[in-house]
Amino acid sequence: MSGVGKSLLTAGLCRIFKQDGYRVAPFKAQNMALNSFVTEDGLEMGRAQVMQAEAAGTAPDVRMNPILLKPTTDTGSQVIVRGEILGNMDARKYFSYKKSLMPTVLEAYYALDAEYDIIVIEGAGSPAEINLKADDIVNMGLAKEIASPVLLAGDIDRGGVFAQLLGTQMLLEPEEQKLLKGFIINKFRGDKTILMPGVSMIEERGGVPVVGVVPFMQLDLDDEDSLAPRLTQTNRPPAGKPVEIAVIRLPHLSNFTDFNVFSRIPEVDLRYVSKPDALGAPDMVILPGTKNTMGDLRWLRESGMAAAVTELCGQGCVLFGVCGGYQMLGRSIADPDGTEEGGRADGLSFLNTETVFSNEKRRTRVHGRIEDIPGALGPLSGMEIEGYEIHMGRTAHRADESGSGEAEGAGGKAFSMIRERHTGTLSKDGFCCGNVYGTYVHGIFDAPGIARRIAQILEERKGIVRSMSQKERQAPGSDNQACKEVQYDLLAQTMREHLDMERIYEILEEGGAVR
Repeated sequence: MSGVGKSLLTAGLCRIFKQDGYRVAPFKAQNMALNSFVTEDGLEMGRAQVMQAEAAGTAPDVRMNPILLKPTTDTGSQVIVRGEILGNMDARKYFSYKKSLMPTVLEAYYALDAEYDIIVIEGAGSPAEINLKADDIVNMGLAKEIASPVLLAGDIDRGGVFAQLLGTQMLLEPEEQKLLKGFIINKFRGDKTILMPGVSMIEERGGVPVVGVVPFMQLDLDDEDSLAPRLTQTNRPPAGKPVEIAVIRLPHLSNFTDFNVFSRIPEVDLRYVSKPDALGAPDMVILPGTKNTMGDLRWLRESGMAAAVTELCGQGCVLFGVCGGYQMLGRSIADPDGTEEGGRADGLSFLNTETVFSNEKRRTRVHGRIEDIPGALGPLSGMEIEGYEIHMGRTAHRADESGSGEAEGAGGKAFSMIRERHTGTLSKDGFCCGNVYGTYVHGIFDAPGIARRIAQILEERKGIVRSMSQKERQAPGSDNQACKEVQYDLLAQTMREHLDMERIYEILEEGGAVR
């Protein structure tokens, strides 16, 4: 089922095979997630496969995730194929259409197969959804097409793991059952000796070996989507750390991985908040990205969150908007083509900007430098940034009385100057005024030193002064990628200790799955 840990297990296997000297790549035929990434060639893919590619030591490639579904409503999604928008579809329309995408899936898979020794394929949800199996392109439907051996993971932390595994096996077709080569019991806590009689029974009843009992792991790696623990623990009280950062938990929140780096800084408490009375008095509030800017802007007002954030800003709190959050900070949002909901909406009016949606999606990787910015985050001026843009709207500084269109100065100024990696085009990004800042650049806090410098600035505003050398500013929590590499190695080490890797290699070799 969803949330059993498939993404993490896939990443761990990718890391293990890389450490063992193989060229390895992840693959997920279809991913439904609002956390996405832009590759070097300007194509969009799911962040889970980016995380797995990092674990495998290879560059993210859109072929690793040929189909990405980004939910826009409870029953509809934006459909992205080969990294580009195919269109918006409701669930019924996509269900009848998706089988035609199998050639696209196979083309991507075989292209990777020609370049790598091992492909670690992640399924989606459950492989035994009997109402969906006829048109499956991501679970056993794909496994049958390419004759791939299958490991089935169950989540013992939720309870009922034996029913999960045996029940799923029973619902598979006979030819699918033949591909099932091993069970994995995941997220185990407690005394393993008490579990072992159950392991013996499941092997006897299922006729399939349990190739591992993997413990519950406390790792700090990018999560896939809404089932992430950091999102299920919203509105918790502050942890009492020196710096508190509150991320507004929007209903259509996307790319929350932008902020994970703050959780790796010991003095920072990063919280997700969806209720005004749980907001408290943070040092910085972040308005994150969203797949439905106008709908979430309406939610901000109806929930009382907009009023609570406005009150905090009046008290000097730093406010930072990223992508859709940046769009909300302006004076207005117009949607003439019906990209989201159509019509026009008043923004929160923290920034002197206007946003207009269009059907053209901007996808590009960028690097640049923060401008000479005002307010509390002024010490960031001149620091280098990098990341990617992925949005449908265009935001402009609101025209002054002369109609010049560049109303900087008293009304604010650009946040950064950026250059597109692919085209070399130089342009201004974002806007800021006082202690309010906005940018379109995802991943901006991952740039070396940025997150830790923000933490230091927020501490100093409270009278906490830490003497840090340049080396200390580049310590873990600043070099985000170095932190993640440590986590990938720890993941692989733990899985090696609790998986029967000898048996897993035998499964691969029996199926001719290793070159």
